Amino acid sequence: IQDTAGNNIINESSDTITIGASGDTIALAGTTVTGITQGITQADEWRLSANLSNNGTNTITANWERNDTNFSYIGNGMTESSGIFTFPQTGIYNIFIRGITYADNAVAYSGLYLQQTTDNSTYTTRVYAFGGNASSVGYYAGFSGSAIFDVTNTTTHKVKLIAASPSTVTFQGNTAINTTAITFVRLGDT
Repeated sequence: IQDTAGNNIINESSDTITIGASGDTIALAGTTVTGITQGITQADEWRLSANLSNNGTNTITANWERNDTNFSYIGNGMTESSGIFTFPQTGIYNIFIRGITYADNAVAYSGLYLQQTTDNSTYTTRVYAFGGNASSVGYYAGFSGSAIFDVTNTTTHKVKLIAASPSTVTFQGNTAINTTAITFVRLGDT
């Protein structure tokens, strides 16, 4: 196919079809395009639905719920079992974590670890997200962090959140507000 000046605009060579040339703009106005993945194909958000008392370093295994407050996930959505999150599709994901804790005791810090596995067995820490609760009872701390994770296999690549504090704190949970939560957005193909 050629344009009005006789330049090839669609070429085929070795089973590769090339449309236009380097630097050309292709406009598809008023057209329905199928078979092309555009934009975000997976996005999901989970949160603690109830407060969690924590002392030490522990995987958060209970009270996870998908955000259902003016939110609909995109794609198939993440799955969660005993605190382990499984991805619905391979790809490059941005994972954002955040939390709020209340100091039940005098505690210098509290926070979350985001851990990942690529063999469905050994977990390594990707993110430390910590806040200071001060040295007396009754203070709140907020914290957040993020990581990009290349999920090349949905069976072996998983993540979990670890609650961490040297003394008892309460990780805030709520069934209507994201207080301690995790967000997953698939940015593109691996």
